[in-house]
Amino acid sequence: MKFFLFAYAALCFSLSAAPSQFIKVNDFELEYEIAGSGKHTVLLEAGGGSPMTDWDPVFSQVAEHATVIRYSRVGNGNSTQVKRHFTSRDYADYAHELLEKLNITAPVIYVAHSYGGSVARDFAAAYPGKIKALLMLDPSSEHDVDILRVINLEQGNKEIAQIKLDDMKDGMSNSYLDFWSKRPLPDYPQIKNMPVTVIA
Repeated sequence: MKFFLFAYAALCFSLSAAPSQFIKVNDFELEYEIAGSGKHTVLLEAGGGSPMTDWDPVFSQVAEHATVIRYSRVGNGNSTQVKRHFTSRDYADYAHELLEKLNITAPVIYVAHSYGGSVARDFAAAYPGKIKALLMLDPSSEHDVDILRVINLEQGNKEIAQIKLDDMKDGMSNSYLDFWSKRPLPDYPQIKNMPVTVIA
């Protein structure tokens, strides 16, 4: 728990990042960085449309206590730019393949922000043996669309339409399509019993 609180508290500070590396995962090049060592391995999953540099404020501090991996999903950061539909489950599969390529065999502590929380939950359901704990920072929920529309249907629909357009421009992958298009979204599959911390 102290480790999780430390990681979150460190979000207040910014540090310069080391040069990223690239690794081929399926048909795409993923930008990633790995640092540190220790008993635990931490995988950082950024929010929707965000590059791995979103983790600059905490990356170096976490690396002082554990092996830490951050990466940019397909379509984000300096990873391969694409124009195709990806779901959170697709991204979870790529995260799993990334760990395989990096020879990470021990279960990871998965730290996810916003839309990354959807990816992490799909990962936990699909690969229960590869994850030991979840830390969710303002995670997205399958009910966000419904809540947004209940608050203000007209404004909610307008904002959702704009998010879709913004996400599709400039070669970005349509990472939000599965998240914003269903009414209502289905519940995520059940995950195994594990430590879960949610900070919202």
